[in-house]
Amino acid sequence: MINNIHDKLVLQGADSMDDKELVTMLLGSGSDQTETERIVEALFAECGNLGSLRRLNLSRLRMIGGMGVRRAEKIVAALELGRRVALLDSAEKRVITSNEDVVAMMRPMLQDLLHEECWAIYLTSTNGVLEQMRISQGGVQATVVDTRCVVKRALELLAPKIILVHNHPSGMAKPSAQDVALTTKIQQAAQLFDIELIDHVIVSSEGSYSFRSAGQLK
Repeated sequence: MINNIHDKLVLQGADSMDDKELVTMLLGSGSDQTETERIVEALFAECGNLGSLRRLNLSRLRMIGGMGVRRAEKIVAALELGRRVALLDSAEKRVITSNEDVVAMMRPMLQDLLHEECWAIYLTSTNGVLEQMRISQGGVQATVVDTRCVVKRALELLAPKIILVHNHPSGMAKPSAQDVALTTKIQQAAQLFDIELIDHVIVSSEGSYSFRSAGQLK
């Protein structure tokens, strides 16, 4: 029988634990376990999920549930370690086979931003990654993309394929009318040079959206 989260970690592994149990383990669940559990409950009541937790800075975090600086530092450090591991994993992915590969590659860079950024991934004919390039950076709800810049770089790299990727700081991955218009504009411009826009992927804290998977790119 599993009596506490320490036993659960040892016997079943970390992947068997829910978010609250992992944070409780991180903050310490020894003699002050009741206090730690109270802080964790306050933390998730405030944030709702780990996605929102990532956006809190140290000053705000330390005030939640009276956790203090030391506990808040542990959370900030753990989240940063997770982000760096995800970046390493994404850097190793040099061939794109699906929109899930695009999300895995770009999510660590985009999902926590409070502003929109749009990136282009330039590919070989066999979907190998030639380059990832940020093509615009904007505000909370929109960013302006220079179509000429996107196509010009593809020509410089002799890249026959492009994938667009951008984030939605709102958390909603559904494309806006501007996103649809941008996709059409880039696709038409690229086609003039026999370059294929193979997907436009939106990344958010609550999910992702692929224009190709949704049937909006053919």
